[in-house]
Order: sequence, then C-alpha cells, then structure tokens
Amino acid sequence: MSHSTTDPPERRRPLASHVGRKTTPSNDSNAKENTIPDFQYFGLIPRSPPSLQGFLDIWGVDVHPNLDDVNRTQHHTESYDCNYLIVRRGQPFQITIMTNRPYKAEKDKLWIELLIGRYPNLTKRTYIPIYIQEKLEKGKWGAKVKSVQGNNLCLSLLSPPDCIVGRFRMYVAIMTPYGIRRTARDKETDIYFIFNPWCEEDAVYLSDPDEREEYVLNDIGCIYFGHLDEITTRSWVFGQFERNILDTCIYIMDRARMPLQTRGCPIKVSRVASAMINAKDDGGVLVGRWDGVYNDGVAPTAWNSSVEILLQYFQSGVSVNYGQCWVFAAVLNTVLRCLGLPARVVTNFSSAHDNNGNLCTDIILDPDGKKILELTKDSIWNYHCWNECWMTRADLPPGYDGWQAVDATPQETSEGMYRCGPASVNAIKHGQVYFPFDGPFIYAEVNSDVVYWIKQQDGSLIKDKVKTDEVGKLILTKETRSDMRKNITDLYKYPEGSQEERLSLEAAIQHGVKKEPVETESESDVSVEMHVDKNIVLGTDFKIGLEIKNNSNADRTVKIQLSGYIVFYTGVPKVQITDEDIEVEVEANQVHQTQVKIESNTYEDSLVEQSALQFLICSHVEETGHNLVSQKIVILKIPKLNIKVEGEIAFGKMVNIVVEFTNPFKKPLENPVLRIDGLDYFQPKLRLFRDTVSGRS
Repeated sequence: MSHSTTDPPERRRPLASHVGRKTTPSNDSNAKENTIPDFQYFGLIPRSPPSLQGFLDIWGVDVHPNLDDVNRTQHHTESYDCNYLIVRRGQPFQITIMTNRPYKAEKDKLWIELLIGRYPNLTKRTYIPIYIQEKLEKGKWGAKVKSVQGNNLCLSLLSPPDCIVGRFRMYVAIMTPYGIRRTARDKETDIYFIFNPWCEEDAVYLSDPDEREEYVLNDIGCIYFGHLDEITTRSWVFGQFERNILDTCIYIMDRARMPLQTRGCPIKVSRVASAMINAKDDGGVLVGRWDGVYNDGVAPTAWNSSVEILLQYFQSGVSVNYGQCWVFAAVLNTVLRCLGLPARVVTNFSSAHDNNGNLCTDIILDPDGKKILELTKDSIWNYHCWNECWMTRADLPPGYDGWQAVDATPQETSEGMYRCGPASVNAIKHGQVYFPFDGPFIYAEVNSDVVYWIKQQDGSLIKDKVKTDEVGKLILTKETRSDMRKNITDLYKYPEGSQEERLSLEAAIQHGVKKEPVETESESDVSVEMHVDKNIVLGTDFKIGLEIKNNSNADRTVKIQLSGYIVFYTGVPKVQITDEDIEVEVEANQVHQTQVKIESNTYEDSLVEQSALQFLICSHVEETGHNLVSQKIVILKIPKLNIKVEGEIAFGKMVNIVVEFTNPFKKPLENPVLRIDGLDYFQPKLRLFRDTVSGRS
C-alpha cells in the first residue's frame, strides 16, 4: 500500500466509442435521461392531431412525498431531508392520479412507466411498465386500484425486492386507438428506490429491529481508535439523511460508471463503493495521506462528519483532501446506510498489513537487535477501521450470508483497483479464503504471525522469533441502543491455540495462503518485561521500566537493546528518539529492575497525529544463547476539550458554547484551529485562535 498520495485525482479517460460493439452506449448514468414523447403514434403521424375527446386525461399525479405522508412513514424514509419520494424496494407504496373524469377499469387502459438512465431497456429492467391488476404479486412489479374517489384514482404500487437502486422517472401512460398518451416530464414525480432491510425477500433483510435501528437508521455514532491498552472513542456524524447525500451516493455510482442494471445487487454496490470512497485510481471521494503534511486540505483528525466530505465532492467533482482509515470507513458507512444497506464501522486493534500475502509480518533486525527500517516493509497498525455490511451471498455456498467485510482504505489492489471486499466474515473465520472477495488480505489482517529476522553480514536472513498472538487482538464495533463497545473478535477468529483455530489455519493454507512454519523452541529461563505508566500526558517526561526475571538456579547475564521511535498509527516509524544498550547481571531466582527516562524534548517536536511512540527491546541471554523480543506502543494522552453551554437552551434561539483546552507543552501552540460540526442545517465552522501559552487554556 502507498501510505501517501499528493497527486491530484486522475482525470477520467473518455469512453471509447460503442460503435461496432453494441447498438447503444453503456447505460451507466442515473443523471442522464432520454426524451419521451407525450404522444407515441401507432404507425404514420397524421397531419393534424387526432380527437381524443372521451379518453381519460391526466391532470396531475401525487406520489405523496412529504415526510408525514403514508409512504415515507411506512418505508422508514421520513428522516431523509428530500422533497422527493423515497421508498424501499419490495414494499407497496401509494400514488394518486387526478383525472378529468372518474376512472373506469373496463374502458380505460392505464399503466405506469418507470425509467432510469439515458437508454432505458425492458430487458435490462431500466424501463418498467407497471400494469394494473387484480392483486399484487410478491417479487414482481405491479399496481392495483386502491380506491376511486370522484376524479381521484389511488393506486398501490409494488416493486420487486431486487429492483435497481436509484432515481426513477415516472410517467402515466394511456392507450388510445391512435397511440400512447403520456404525462409530461415532471421531476416532482421522480421516485428513489433504495435497499430494504425490512423486506424478507430483499438480499439485505435484517430481522433484528434493534440492529435495523442502529445499522440503518442511526445517523450518528462512534468509532474506536488508539491502542489496545488505550482505546479512545471518536464521535462521528454519519448524516446519511442530510440533504443531497442520497444524490451524492447516486453520483458516486455514476462516477464509477457502474451499469444501472447492476445497481440492485448489494454485493456489486458495496464493492464499487469501497473503490470510489478512495481517490487512488478512479477520482473517488477522498485522497489518503499519512505523512502529516496537510497544508492543502483538512487533516484527517479534524473531520467529525461525513456530510461535508460528501457534499464537497458532489458539488466540485474533485476528490477531497485528506482521509485515513477511520475517515474512509465513516464515509463508506454513510453511503451504505443512505442506500439502505445495514452497515457498521469496525476497528481491529493490532492490524497486520501484509505486503506479500504470506501471513507473516516480517521485522528485520541487525545483529545488535536494532530494527532495519529500510528493509522492514510490513507493519502492524495500532488499529485499522473498515466496514461490515449485512447481506445474503447468493454467489457463495450456504452458510456465508450475514456480515461482509468491506474496506475503502487504499492498501492493496484487488482486480486492478484499490478496493477490498465484500468478504464473508464467517468465511474468514473458517479459513475459506478462496471465496470472493479479498479473503486472504483480510484473513492476514487478523491472523498474521510476527516474525523477527536477523540480517547477517552476507545479507542473508536468519529467523529469530515467531510471535503468533500479536495480531487481531481485539475487534470492536458500537453496540446497539447504546454507546458501549461490542466485542466481535469471535466473529473473525477462534481463540488462539484452539483446535478450531488450527483447522481454520489449515483450511487457509490449503487454499493458497502462505505461512512460515513455527518451530518449537526451548523455553527461556529468563523473561524481560517492559512497563510504562498509563495515562502519560503529552509533553511530560516518563520512564520505561524493565523487569528482568531469572527463573533458573544459576546467575544470568542479559544484554538488552532498547529502541524507541515516534510512529504513525500505521506502525511506520518517523524518527528514532532513543537507543539504549543495557547489560545486567541477575542472580539465580532473582528479579532485577531498571528504568530508562524518556524526556519530552526528545519527542515533542517530531510528534505526528495520535501521539504514538513505539519501543522495541531485544534481549540476549549470554549463558543460554536465548533471544527475547518484545515491543510496546505508548499512546500519549492529549488533553480533552471541555465544552460548556451558557444560559438556557431553547429551540430557535442562539446559544453560547464555551470550549476549554489546556496546552500541555512547555511552549506555546501556534495558530490552533477549532472545528465544529453538527447535524441538519448546522454547517461546519472553523475558528482560528492566537497562540496558546504553555499550561494555559
């Protein structure tokens, strides 16, 4: 994976001509439309208009799009800030047709036409004639008369549970002896169809009402990040119901040139969305950047909402700067929920990024135990966020429906594009990595071994230590009906060392996943543990405690090499801050303790976001020749913002908010910026401040 990209989004290449390949161009734009004649003659067009007296004439059509109308409430779409009708597929909805006289079923032949795209086609399900019938039939388009009250004809319409997701144009057509008479183009009657987790026949059906409430309807949430020992919660505004977000989701599929006839498949929609949320190769929504330089955009840590990102992309057509894994996951979550797919953000703590797909995170050390940065290409991210969406997998054998992992962070290419998934979580757990899509990569993220290699003088590598329990330690998502954490690690993997885990690994290896053999080593009679106090505040000095325990009946000489780095949350080092060589004599059955002081001036000028430090200790026992390796991540605690509201809070009235922050450094902070986001009509606000003095709010 490329951890940084500063290039502008690639301009999309013009499409090659369709001539000679097919009769019409690809129908891959929801925004484009063709012209439909108001009157379609049978045969030759007469010189003068025919007399249509006595035939039914349509005076108007009401699709009942208002938030409190029956359609929006029954379809759980009343929260969408949209003037048009939004319905979920596979579920009836009502329209009312106003006519010049009462409708007579035995005399008037009337039907509804739905069209999507510029080249509507009956066989591609982009042109849909809906005829009035006695009763509605599940799984098929249909219309039936609900009531006739004077000149008002009320129809109940039903869509199939696999219809295309998008914005359809609607016409009312009437048969006459001379041709077909249609209503004029009226955008007010356009209808959005989205996925339906309430419909048992829909591929995204979710039976649990609490889960539907959380993973479809909840427009705010929280994302977990930090480190296994220091988990932090970030609030996030998904905002899937905000104005123009649904149009943005459709625009994203248009930008991907996704054929309209495939947009009813949640597998294909989620896969296209995972590619389009990042801008790596297709001019998608977000540019990824990890190097800490964000002068021409917004720092990933400054975002609190998906709404501004998506709307900026929709309005400008240009990729937005910048995102990292939790931003990619949050924006993808918004898109999936907006389209009706149940979705959630998950966080994997100690997530492996395996560059060569061998189920190993390889760390290269020199003979003294120092990490060789230029040779160590793999990394363990402190955490990595991706998404899960709920669906049936008709393309897989039974047993692999349910949660599917989808990842929009541009790490590695999949079939030539930066995208990942959907991959069945249950397939990952059982090692069935040959199923589509991208099973081996996700399996490695939660199951990799950490292998330490010693580089010899002739350039060869000798395997030193293999750690099998340092990756995929904890996988979290938000609990339903609360802000509590939900541990879903057992959905991805069996307990470490269990027979089920061994069988899963054997299945993964059988299906092509490579893995270094783990050799059984004699256990060392010396242990070295590293201890660091919790809640170390940014800008303070602290100590690393080393505890060397000799469990043998003889004295031991232990040589310890301690290296410390400032690291990005991806585990990639930025600069080294400490390099200590320690030698201790430990008497038989005794414990020796020592400390190494880390002063704030060694790290504070080079810190990157999330303030992570990594310490690696390599120990060698002289008498036995045993080597011991361990590493520890220290997340420095950033002082929290204190928010207070002054005065009474009342709807429609201004309110003053006091935000307090204490500078933890021994020097002023230069040009701090406060960013505030909110739901509905609250637009993101930026506030610049003067320099903040050390220790002052």
